[in-house]
Formats: sequence, structure tokens, C-alpha cells
Amino acid sequence: MHSHSSPDSPRPTVRDAVFRLFREFGIDTVFGNPGSTELAMFRDFPEDFRYVLGLQESVVVGMADGYAQASGNAALVNLHSAVGVGHAMGNIFTAFRNQTPMVITVGQQARSMLPFDPFLGSTQPTLLPQPYVKWACEPARGEDVPWAMARAYRIAMQAPRGPVLVSVPADDWDLPSEWVPPRHVSPSRAPVEGDIDRLAQALDAARCVKIVVGAGVDRDRAVEKLVSLAERHQAQVYVAPMSARCSFPERHPLFAGFLPAIREQIVERLDGADLVLVLGAPAFSYHVEGNGPHVPEGAALWQVVDNPDVSAWTPLGNAIVSSLDLALDALLARSAPPARSVPAPFPSAPAVEPSLPLSTAYALQALDRVRPQGIAVVEEAPGARSLIQRYLPMSGANSFYTMASGGLGYSMPASVGVALAQRKAGRNDRVIALIGDGSSMYSIQALWTAAQLQLPISFIILNNRRYAALQDFAPVFAYPPGVKPEGTDLPDLDFVRLAQGQGLTQASRVETAEALEQALPGLLSAEGPNLLEIVVK
Repeated sequence: MHSHSSPDSPRPTVRDAVFRLFREFGIDTVFGNPGSTELAMFRDFPEDFRYVLGLQESVVVGMADGYAQASGNAALVNLHSAVGVGHAMGNIFTAFRNQTPMVITVGQQARSMLPFDPFLGSTQPTLLPQPYVKWACEPARGEDVPWAMARAYRIAMQAPRGPVLVSVPADDWDLPSEWVPPRHVSPSRAPVEGDIDRLAQALDAARCVKIVVGAGVDRDRAVEKLVSLAERHQAQVYVAPMSARCSFPERHPLFAGFLPAIREQIVERLDGADLVLVLGAPAFSYHVEGNGPHVPEGAALWQVVDNPDVSAWTPLGNAIVSSLDLALDALLARSAPPARSVPAPFPSAPAVEPSLPLSTAYALQALDRVRPQGIAVVEEAPGARSLIQRYLPMSGANSFYTMASGGLGYSMPASVGVALAQRKAGRNDRVIALIGDGSSMYSIQALWTAAQLQLPISFIILNNRRYAALQDFAPVFAYPPGVKPEGTDLPDLDFVRLAQGQGLTQASRVETAEALEQALPGLLSAEGPNLLEIVVK
């Protein structure tokens, strides 16, 4: 049985005070892969907490990221000193780009050993994760650890949200400390009234408004408010380049598609607008070098974003730093604009006929026909993303997650975190993890955790036996037609055997349209986790 000091005890241990803090913050789950320097933290582990084991540290952070995004609260991660943080850095970088609130506790050797450069010691633990954590600390005294944890949580939750790290020497956990008194710190940032007044006046006066949305709208639970604003102004809504969530329902009549990460093409898509309003996104994320203006000639740019660093480098126009839900509330409270004509709807994707080998577009079209409405899709298939955007439209809030960083190895474990968050909220909705064959191999260990927890996840592997995104991108770097970059073919991967080897009892492969149509309904209605490998050209 677990026992710990009561709140009235004069001197709780560091361990007691830290776990009580986590309870007050609504945290009862630890994502981790244990090492020797963390064992002291978990001795006499509290019965009201659960430990979710991942088989590699980057997988652990990916699971925590999905959990935090789906739940809206910071996730708690425990990593091993030095090398454990190194293994996790890819997904720590993604968590930073995703603006995911996350408290990372890291083991450290005992303080008495640190002067002697001990084995497994982290020489500069606060510098190792920089610059991809908002704050990092190894407290000067063991008894200060609870205070550092309280500060870390609040920093992680304040806009712009993100990961933080606290390094804790192994001998700190049993030291006497103090209860940290509960206090509320608002994580939201309200807009300045005068700024909102000017934006509202500009919106009302504009002839043609076009809105560009990013992950910040869904992150701030403001999708329905955005729909109301777009309908009020009859504004077409575009998705910002590299957006990692769905902030506007993609079957809505005002939905206008996805902006590419290319300056000239963004200007072309936004042509005709005299006001471009960017909500919850950079203006703009580019992936290809470009020239010329950033918005169409004669168009004013307004941006509302919760990250002041992003607003600082926006090249022109006006920026308001605010939480998106509060800014949209303020805009909707202003007077309605004059009547405007309804823009032409975005054309639907043309139907795709079956082929052999199957096309990715056909596979996505078949999946779209049978998936339940509102089901969450966690995606990491960069080579197929443009087809996913056309043939698998998302429904809006909490329906889509991917990596804002471009780093692979995020989405397979993130789907585990999303499913866990839904289960905690009392829902057992199935999650679709739509993963490319190359991407899956960065974090395939997530299958084991899904199997152990019997989570309702359908892992759908689009297997084209290559790094398609790199091959498709090669012409930008002057590769001749048909010439493949070295190291971009992936023959002989068997995902059915990989899944079975990690405990999934339901795993299969399809290569024809008939087999795919037969497999999908059962895949999405089954109990527990399963995997379907779809062989595509």
C-alpha cells in the first residue's frame, strides 16, 4: 500500500510534495521509459497514478504529446539522464513546434557524485534540450524541486504552450521539503481592446476577406467560433502551410483548401482579397525559397497568434498577440459587416477508379467512405499528404493531428496518447493512425504499448516501399526526371509480422481494391488495436 504525508504534515518529502502538486494540476499519468536515475522517484508509486511504458524515449514523448493535445492539459514525461533525453530530442523538437504543454522530468546522478563526472551523469542537463524547451532547470537544492515543478507546469501551460524540463538528482526525492500552496495562474492571453476594434473595423470595411487558419484555433478550442466569424463575413477559409491540426471543417461551403509552403503560390491562392486574416498560424511558413510579395498587391494582412516570437518575424501588416478563443470572442461581439456575396465552393475531389497496384488516392477514398464521422486521424505520411487533404477531409475540432516540425516518428506514438486521452474522458472512440511505411519505422515500438493497453487504434500503413516525399521533392533540387535520390527505396518491410511481433493479434495486408473494401469495415469496428498494411504504388 502507498502511504504519504498528509497535507498537515510539517515536512513532506520531495516525492510527496511533487505528486500532490501533479494531482492539483489534474495530472495522474506518467509517460516513461525507466532508467536507474529515475527509480527513486517511483518507489512506493501512488495508487492513483498510472505509468504508461514506451519502449524508446522518443516514443514516450510522442505518446505524451498526443495525450496533452487531445486532453488540453500538460502531460508528464519521465526520461533517463543524458542519453535518454538525447533519444527523445526528435519528438521534444516536435512538441516545441506543436506548442504542446509537457513537463519533462529527467533523472540525474546523486548530488554527491556530480563533482566526479559520474557514469550516466548529465554534465549540463539544462543546456542539452535547448532551444526546444521553454524553460529548463536543475534546482540548486533538493528541497526546491517541488517549487521548480510548479513553475514548470505553469510555464508549459502559458501561451505559447510548450515543453519544459526539470532535472532531478536521484537523492533529492527522499529529502524533506514543503507543500507548495495551490494557486491559479491564468494560461490565457487576452487581446488589447483597441487592437480588436481596429481589426473589426478593417474586417467590416473590406470588400473581400480571406482567412488563413493554423493549429492555434483548434488548440484553443475555438473552431466553432471561427466558423461563426467566417460565415459572418462570407470569407473563404484556407489552411496555413504545415498546419498540424484541423481548425475548420473541410466539408464546409467556405472551405477553400490548403496553402502550399511556397510564397508565390500563396499569393496566387489569396488573389482577390483586400484583407487577409491569419489566425493561429505564422504568416507564412515557407519550405521553398521564393521571391516577391507575401500577400496579393493591395491586400492588408492582419494576424492573430498566441506566440509573440511568431508575430515578431511576420514580414508585414498588423499582428495581435492573443489566445485565439478570446480574440474570436471579441471579434464576434462586434457589429456585423455589410452583406457580401457567397464565394464559389471549393471543388470536390474527382472519383478515383481502382488500379493494380492500388493508388494512394483510391485507398484514401475507400477509407473516407467507411470511417465514422468525427473520428480522430493521427497522420504521418508526408508523401501522401496532398492526397490526404483532397480525399480524406477532416471534420474540424479534435479530428486531426500531425507533426508541425516535419520530424518523423511522432504520429504513431501520438495516436496512443490521443486514444488514452479519449478513454480518460469517458470515450472509447476509435483512432486512425495513418502512417507511411518509412515514417512508421521511426517509432514502431508504439504498437507494443497500444497492444498492452488494448487501445482502439487502427494503424493503417500506406506501403509504397519508398520515401515518396523525398523522391517527389527531388526535381526541386535539379534531379533529372526518373532519377531517384540515394537511400530512398524501402523494399522488403513486412508490417504484418512487425505488428504480430509486438503483440497485435489483428494484422493483415491488402493489395487489391476488393480486399481493401472487405477489410476496412471490420478494421474500424473491431475491439482493441489492429493494423492494416495497404500496398500502394
